Amino acid sequence: MHHTSRTLIAVSLSLTLTFAPLAAAFAASPQPAKGERGMVVTAQHLASEVGVEVLKKGGNAVDAAVAVGYTLAVVYPNAGNIGGGGFMTVRFKDGRSTFLDFRERAPLASTKTMYLDKDGKPVKGASLDGYLAVGVPGSVAGFETAREKYGTLTRQDLMAPAIGYAKDGFVLEQGDVASLEGGAERLAKDPAAAAIFLKPDGKPYAIGERLVQADLAASLSAISEQGRDAFYKGTIADGIVKASAEKGGILAKADFETYAVRELKPVTCNYRGYEITSSPPPSSGGVIICEILNVLEGYPLSYLGAGSAETVRLMVEAMRHAYVDRNSALGDPDFVDNPVEKLLDKNYAKEIREKIDPFRAGVSQDLMPKGFGESQETTHYSIVDNDGNAVAVTYTLNGSFGAAVVADGTGILLNNEMDDFTQKPGVPNLYGLVQGEANAIEPRKTPLSSMSPTIVARDGKPFMVIGSPGGSRIITITLEAIVNVVDHGMNIQEAVDAPRIHHQWLPNTVYIEPFGLSPDTEKLLAGMGYRLDVTDATWGQAAGILVGGKSLAEIEKGGGARYNGAIDSRAASGEAIGY
Repeated sequence: MHHTSRTLIAVSLSLTLTFAPLAAAFAASPQPAKGERGMVVTAQHLASEVGVEVLKKGGNAVDAAVAVGYTLAVVYPNAGNIGGGGFMTVRFKDGRSTFLDFRERAPLASTKTMYLDKDGKPVKGASLDGYLAVGVPGSVAGFETAREKYGTLTRQDLMAPAIGYAKDGFVLEQGDVASLEGGAERLAKDPAAAAIFLKPDGKPYAIGERLVQADLAASLSAISEQGRDAFYKGTIADGIVKASAEKGGILAKADFETYAVRELKPVTCNYRGYEITSSPPPSSGGVIICEILNVLEGYPLSYLGAGSAETVRLMVEAMRHAYVDRNSALGDPDFVDNPVEKLLDKNYAKEIREKIDPFRAGVSQDLMPKGFGESQETTHYSIVDNDGNAVAVTYTLNGSFGAAVVADGTGILLNNEMDDFTQKPGVPNLYGLVQGEANAIEPRKTPLSSMSPTIVARDGKPFMVIGSPGGSRIITITLEAIVNVVDHGMNIQEAVDAPRIHHQWLPNTVYIEPFGLSPDTEKLLAGMGYRLDVTDATWGQAAGILVGGKSLAEIEKGGGARYNGAIDSRAASGEAIGY
């Protein structure tokens, strides 16, 4: 994402600050959506409606999550998918929890250096565009596994709404059109993608027009009738493999036939008495959120205040230390021994606190590990049902519209997830992440992710469901929403709307959303040696649910709505719907 920004650097004693005129960029948040029996929050309003209908029909939160996943593949094509992959965190009404990993895998023919030229330099765009960028998709296997093990309704019931929207089309609103316009240039390069997502004259669709996806309807219908084999063993896999072979990719039928979902134990930790359940490796999300929270637990954030220089400084230093661990130590658990216990240890957090200088910015280069040489267009949704089962799903094509290619006849947009691997240790990926050997490309390996579908409990009951898209920033977006509710007393809508900060170790920069901090706060931080990049772009689209009230204060007082849902004000077409 290219955007202009203003950068503040403290140089000796002279400090020059330039500011854009202050506008009412962050007005008061709207009230959260309320529901007594269920809540569905997604990035596209039609998908939210589908999820609520499933709950009303007697389906549970997992049923709703599957229906929403298939529907988003139709109505939210830039990130909803059956050609990508993702994660599902589930907390059952009895307090048990589980995690499904249906993320993409590297094809069998992958090699560690497949995106480097003969001189060992990364080939521009090779891991982002076209068939060589495509990992083996996992979404269909993930949804089928979830439905078979934990759902209650039939596949036909759950897929019918998605098939209807693909076959009959759906009317485009402003948010839908903006996203299609944003992808138009890349989609135009692939004839099959252009035929679906652009009009016959090559122009993007306009508001009020209908997007029909007949090939996708046929693919979804085949899956509805035959289950996952339709995707992994039948004509859909054949079509994708054929297109890949013709257009410079390396996907083989065996990649599809051997794809398997992993059911893993979620990462759990405790923050000020709240039980956090989140994504384990191959996601870095849960581990790094917990590592940062463990560090922050030693400081009185609620007393220091939201957005104060001291709170921001402590958050940045906790992020800096945790992202070093993320980028150097974590990877696919089938290939890498992840030091999860150490990173979650409260004593390790204490060691990090002891290293934080109370007066000066830390220096990222000093934390370089020995031997050390993801997209805005993910989507997250949160669901709770009447029994108190909670589901958090984050899934993705990686970049917007993924690799921007569709295999003829399938209607399925394919991911460019291979960019999430380390192409070369020390070389930044799409999100500027500098990563190490633990995340190098190997056949059947899953790339390290930041996706963080998270469920928070208190006193043994669900308290909050939260997650977001945003590439490497997913971790800090999810973390800040939790801190905003628990430490700063915001209601769930304010917590997801509040301006964000982000630091990921390298580059050594604190990113700040427009009007995210006051000029005075920025000046104090710059004076301590922080390099601040105040962007003109916002990031993320968090989807949150709070149980028992819209804020901690209302929960303590009692009498609030049972479920309180919030879709990020940054999400143009999303909606929180309760019933």
